[in-house]
Amino acid sequence: MGGTKILAALINSSEGIVSRLKRPTDTDSGRQAYVNSLASIIKDLVADTHHSQDEIAAVALGVPGAVNPYEGVIRLAPNLNLRNFNIRKSLQELIPYPVLLENDVNLGAMGIKKFGVGKKAKNMLAVFIGTGIGGGIIIDEKIYRGSDFVAGEIGHIKVKADGPVCGCGQRGCFETFASRTAIVNKIIDDIKAGKKSSVSKTFNSGQKIKSKAISAAIKANDKLVIRHISDACHTIGMVIASQCTLMNYDMIVLGGGLIEAAGSFMLPKIKDSFNYYVLAESAKKLKILTSKLADDAALFGGIALTEEFTGERV
Repeated sequence: MGGTKILAALINSSEGIVSRLKRPTDTDSGRQAYVNSLASIIKDLVADTHHSQDEIAAVALGVPGAVNPYEGVIRLAPNLNLRNFNIRKSLQELIPYPVLLENDVNLGAMGIKKFGVGKKAKNMLAVFIGTGIGGGIIIDEKIYRGSDFVAGEIGHIKVKADGPVCGCGQRGCFETFASRTAIVNKIIDDIKAGKKSSVSKTFNSGQKIKSKAISAAIKANDKLVIRHISDACHTIGMVIASQCTLMNYDMIVLGGGLIEAAGSFMLPKIKDSFNYYVLAESAKKLKILTSKLADDAALFGGIALTEEFTGERV
């Protein structure tokens, strides 16, 4: 459930993704209209694949925000204009399948653990770097949600007390230094100041500078872009080093749009920074890897969520 799109997939453990649909998100027409759009894409997906009702174990929703998965409540999802909303109850009235929900980043971590590079990890941190920065924590092979279901908000760890203002309202959050949004903002500031970059044309034409453009600039040896990406890698390495020192993970997995586009350049720099800052004893068995599942990580996480809450193997 994204701020700009709804991505739905019919999926199971043996076949993987059987079919998928993607539609734009309508967040301006109210709660009921949004729930109706979810019900519509679910019904169409099942109908298109000619599956019967009893073949569907559950509908798992990945929510970009704070949720209570036990009560089925979205506590706050700013990009969806939803707050304190029992979406399970509302959607359950329109479809005949059990409705489950989880934070989308937690689902991504669960997907990586069950179907991705994290299969053998016991204690794992997944960090997704894109528009913002999100984290999912696996402890003893299970998702760790925290005492109030807000664990994993690594993007809002403080990096600098008097740093830039974050969307959360505080200053100096990790994602104000190392997300794609933060990097692009710094690139734009330099372009406006008259500095040269291969992405100037993209910016001057009114287009957004996205992860693919950043990757292309790195390959073109764009010094301005490389400098800001390298600064972000230093910060990423420092933050995940602190998390490893605290939690003694055996795996840290990096994902998200920026890593997908530029991971081959970023990973060595992140590791260098990590090795400089980490308490070495806490990282003796640690592996730092990039996710191979891309956006599908959260879709596969739906299988793990379904098995957790229904006890049914999917």
